[in-house]
Amino acid sequence: MELIETLPRCTPHNVEATRKTEVTHVDIALFNGFALPKVAAIIEVFHKANALTASQRSGRVYYDVSLLSAAGGRIASSSSVFVWTESVETHRGTNDRHLLFIAGGAGVEHACRDERLSAWLRRRHPFSEIVHPIAEGRQLLEVTGLPSRYCPLMYGEQDAHEPYSKRSLTEAPTAVRTALRLVEEHLGPDLAKQIAESIAPEHRTPFSNAATHSAAHHVSEKIMASVRWLEANVDRPISIDAAAQVAAMSERNFLRRFKSEIGMTPSDYLLRARLNMSCRMLIESRLPVDKIARRCGIGSGGQLAKLFRKYLSTTPSDYRMSNSAPLSSPS
Repeated sequence: MELIETLPRCTPHNVEATRKTEVTHVDIALFNGFALPKVAAIIEVFHKANALTASQRSGRVYYDVSLLSAAGGRIASSSSVFVWTESVETHRGTNDRHLLFIAGGAGVEHACRDERLSAWLRRRHPFSEIVHPIAEGRQLLEVTGLPSRYCPLMYGEQDAHEPYSKRSLTEAPTAVRTALRLVEEHLGPDLAKQIAESIAPEHRTPFSNAATHSAAHHVSEKIMASVRWLEANVDRPISIDAAAQVAAMSERNFLRRFKSEIGMTPSDYLLRARLNMSCRMLIESRLPVDKIARRCGIGSGGQLAKLFRKYLSTTPSDYRMSNSAPLSSPS
């Protein structure tokens, strides 16, 4: 069953009301093992908007960002950067404007089984003007039976004035684009452009462009479900039979369909996902190479080094040094 996204009604009255709103609350739902880079970029957009408008508009705050998790307290990203969060059970909504972003990451499978987080999403969803999942964050909405609600400003005027315009998952805008588009609408294009140019681009690895991105319209939901499952379980031993069960197919049919739709075998896709994650962790954390290898399901630092030499003609340590950048933290 296709998950349909909805767009809230956008009228001149609502736009005018938005301009007069003192505070827009940005709620970001996190969980252990969430992917840090996109979340950090969203936070950076809104914090920079606050900093720039504070000097220009008598300290008026436009965005109040809250990091939330099921139990609250310190949680770890997939790259072992810790952030402090507020519990969803103690977080209180307001009558002000609310935007909701839901993190993605390898820990989403466990998060989907946490009823506290699911119950909060059900309560918060009706009162959030935008509900924007990031990558695997869609799974949290799927298990609760809730649709995404993307920013109407990201689409054409005709769609924006439709109360519930339909969009497929493959057409969803990125969370950072949504954040920047909102800032542009609230504070003007010049300030939004200034923020966009100041944000460090997300590090792309030689394995970043998955085949599904270029062929998304040709990939069935069953195969996409197996792709998401593979990416969420890169740190575990995975059998082809288990992946076929996720797609509700026989192993033989699954192998044929996966290769036809994705352009590579499930084993090759899994290896690519593991190497992509290891490249990201080498840049985004200071963990030892051997520990990164184990967390990416590769086994040992020696095996990771062998794969790097084969596919990248370098070593993990040299890759880290040649792509080094200051670490970002949302705390």
